[in-house]
Amino acid sequence: MKKILALTTVLLLSATTTQTFAQSQEDMQKMMDYMKPGDMHKMLAGSTGKWKEEMTMWTAPGVEPMKMEITCEMKMILNGMYLEAVSSGNFGGMPFEGRNVVGYDNIRKIFQSTWVDNMGSGITYFEGPYDEATKTVTFAGKMVEPSEGREIEVKETMQFVDENTQVMTMYKIADGKEVKMMQIKLTRQS
Repeated sequence: MKKILALTTVLLLSATTTQTFAQSQEDMQKMMDYMKPGDMHKMLAGSTGKWKEEMTMWTAPGVEPMKMEITCEMKMILNGMYLEAVSSGNFGGMPFEGRNVVGYDNIRKIFQSTWVDNMGSGITYFEGPYDEATKTVTFAGKMVEPSEGREIEVKETMQFVDENTQVMTMYKIADGKEVKMMQIKLTRQS
């Protein structure tokens, strides 16, 4: 009886240890896959380089839009997982600098984006899917609208027109309707 009990205990421990080891190996592989750049990261890497940004901003319906040109340098950071874009130029006679970090979450299968600049004290966060047919990421998020003194819902599309052209369009969501706020045409310089 003691031998049967000992054998059963050994078999149970062995089965549990094997299952735990297999589960640990499986979990480790999932972690490795999560931290490895994939096809969407390679697509982002295609944006590496210097760009000219032609920005058009609409402040109110019926008002002539504001236009300006700035420059942007993009590079992959953190083991090729994120695209960092640093934009700079002049905005109404004032120096302007902004930073955007875009990544792709391998588990959730969505793009994520943060934006900060020297024209405000908040961090804007967006996330959204990629549509292969239109070569467009459609982001949804919230940002602070200083003129309203509150956070507003926004939509941003980033279309990869070709290897040398991208178009970013931002919309304010007001009363369930999209109102175009800004459009930036990016043209590769190098």
